[in-house]
This record gives sequence, C-alpha cells and structure tokens, in this order.
Amino acid sequence: MINRIDQVFKKKKKILSIYFTAGFPNLDDTPKIIENLQNSGVDIIEIGLPFSDPLADGPTIQESSTSALKNGMNTSLLFKQIKNIRSKISVPLIIMGYFNPILQYGVEKFCIDSKSSGIDGLIIPDLPIDIYTSSYKNIFESQNLYNIFLITPQTSIDRILKIDKISKGFIYMVSDSSITGAKNIIDNSQKKYFLRIKKMKLNNPTIVGFGISNSETFKLATNYSDGAIIGSAFISHIKEKGIKKISSFIKSIR
Repeated sequence: MINRIDQVFKKKKKILSIYFTAGFPNLDDTPKIIENLQNSGVDIIEIGLPFSDPLADGPTIQESSTSALKNGMNTSLLFKQIKNIRSKISVPLIIMGYFNPILQYGVEKFCIDSKSSGIDGLIIPDLPIDIYTSSYKNIFESQNLYNIFLITPQTSIDRILKIDKISKGFIYMVSDSSITGAKNIIDNSQKKYFLRIKKMKLNNPTIVGFGISNSETFKLATNYSDGAIIGSAFISHIKEKGIKKISSFIKSIR
C-alpha cells in the first residue's frame, strides 16, 4: 500500500506543511483544524502530541502544549479524534511527539493505533537513529508508518547520508539549531546550509522547519528544498484569530 506522504511528493512541489498542537486552543478543535487546513489547500498536516517537557520547542508551542494538557488532551483521545475524521481527510497526517509519552503508551501499541486511526508517519525528535533501527524499525514498517528524521546545520555528512539511506517519506531539515519559533528572516548562514544540502542530491525530499513564518520565508526555504513547515506562526494565528480564520492565514503564505 502506497503511503500518502509519497503520493503528495509525486503530485506536488513546494509542499506546505502545517504543524499545530492537538487539543489547542480547545480540546475538540483538532478535527475542525484538520478539516479547515485540508480545505485551505495544505499538503501535509503535522499534529503535535502535547508533552510537559518539550525540549526543542519555543515558547509559543510550549504554551500551546501546556494549554492542551490542561484541556485534557491525551494520546488515546487524539487517536479517537483522528479516527473519527479520517474518512473526510485525504492529506497525509503525521504525529510529532517526544519519545517518552510514546514509550509510556507502548511503542508497538502506539504504532498500531496510529495506523488504525489513519496516521501516515511519526516525527520523534529525541529518538536516536541507532535505537530506532535496532529496536523499532520493524514495528514501524509492519504498520507502513514512516519515521521522519531530522537534520540540523551541525549534522555531519556521514550522518546525513545514513539518515537518507534509512528514511522514507522526507527528511525534516531543521533550519537552525535553536528552539522552534516564528522568525521573519532567513540569514545567510541558513541559506548556505540549505544550498549545501541541496547540492548533496539526497534520495529523499527535504522539508525545512523551524523559523518559517510567512510568505517570504516560505518562498525562500522552498527555493532550496521540496517544502516548508510552519508551526509557531500558525499556532499564534489561531490563538489570536480563532480556527475559523485558518484559510486567510494559508492564503497569506502562498
């Protein structure tokens, strides 16, 4: 069975992926946000599993995660919400979360429930590639779930090639080594990093994340890659404007 992530990259270029935190602003908003994002033309949707200690996240995503947990969001509820709406949704859905809650839930059970609810891939920033390959790769592959790996400006060439060899779907190209957060510009050092990765001609598509916030940064990032991910700026938008104004945000990007 073909994974929906692969289908997107066969059909489109300059992929727009949107990240938001499950259970934010309100507990029952997740299905509505997914539907609105699809209707607005978003190509991939990343759903953040809220966690009490998000190491790589900036203040906007941390705040949304804290609110979501207070609202009562948890892994089982998220799977239920996604399963109930999946028949209406054709775009790829990816869960992004830290390894600890997945481990507590049970990795195999998490993968099985991800698949049965209609999830296409997982992004687990703190799951090392060596542990994944030795302990969990077979479980992921048995459920046709793609594990999306991250690279940063500090990732060595050897490691990038190793990640490229084992990856399916795409490689998440972190634009800088700091925490997540909306930024209005991409500096020259980031452009050099993007160009360096582009020249490597990796087998997998690359999508840039961290610091993409508007039309300008989206266009610049996608000059060097196959797509870009917007998270903090979108979360700020739905916090301020509400989930009924999602289409206006997407139109402002492309």
